[in-house]
Amino acid sequence: MCPPLLLPPLRSSVLSTLMEVSGAPVEDILLQRPWLPVSICGCQLLAKSLFGETAYHILLTDMRCVWEERMDAAAIQSRAQELNRRLRAPVKAFFSHLCEVAKPCLSGSDGQIENKAQISLVRQEDGNISMKLKSELAGLPFYWEFHCTPAPVALVCFHLVRPLLMMSRLLQRRVEQLGGLLMRKDAEIQDYRENGATLSRERLQTDVFEEQTYREDFMAKALPLFCSEWQNALGFDAELQELYAAVVSHGNARKRKLSEEHSAEEVEPATKEPELISNSPDGASVSSEPAGKDKKQSNNGEAETRGAKMADRPKVQQSLPVTSSAAERPTSKPKKKKVGLFR
Repeated sequence: MCPPLLLPPLRSSVLSTLMEVSGAPVEDILLQRPWLPVSICGCQLLAKSLFGETAYHILLTDMRCVWEERMDAAAIQSRAQELNRRLRAPVKAFFSHLCEVAKPCLSGSDGQIENKAQISLVRQEDGNISMKLKSELAGLPFYWEFHCTPAPVALVCFHLVRPLLMMSRLLQRRVEQLGGLLMRKDAEIQDYRENGATLSRERLQTDVFEEQTYREDFMAKALPLFCSEWQNALGFDAELQELYAAVVSHGNARKRKLSEEHSAEEVEPATKEPELISNSPDGASVSSEPAGKDKKQSNNGEAETRGAKMADRPKVQQSLPVTSSAAERPTSKPKKKKVGLFR
């Protein structure tokens, strides 16, 4: 069995702030957000983000690398004051403005928002990426920068690899069922033809579906076209986003169910361990231990009692059963002597 997938720990302030969004673990909240195709300065990316009251967590990928950034209230306050020297306001005052201008840029709106915010993306030599955002707040310019670093492998597997593998398996199962449905339809059409049914329009006639032939033809024609299109677009459309959300939601529900069953199994033995002692009518203490243990102790007590009684009996009484058993034995016939040639 593979070891459980461990995610990098969140700072407690980020975790507590983001959990206030829906009361669920932050990993589950962000996981249920679908990947959205975005274009920033001509760079095609997939993005998912989670903005709390004073914290955020964003993920970006170009299918070659995955970047992330997590920020809590203290870090946001420090960066905002560093980039905006004239800004004097609590975190919540300008963080709501940051959400208004940043969310459309990370949700596929191509940065076209009402207050004409400008966003740019810079790839750095160390592998990080930086997104610079410029807008206006209360008539003054407001600057913000997202400093995204490569995400750990565990997070990439959790948010991208495992859901995509589940999606591919689900789509493959759907293709198999559709192939079986086509074969049954062909059998139904053949039955109609054998009973004299004819098509009113010849152009509606189709060939019998053969799965192997169709698969080879599809790979020969569709694969080159698909690969050429993939170079220009990531292709995570609305249907795939819906499938992604359904897959991860089902996975989270299954994980919660297994966790509840495991917790119930741990609680059930614990309720049986405490020993309940009550007083019987004659004043003796009665223990509620398992029946098997009581039976074993009672058997040991009876054996000790019988041993004590046997030890207290006189020796004459102990010898009686021996003599009586000897008297009760059947008498054996005397053996005949062998008569030889010499007496």
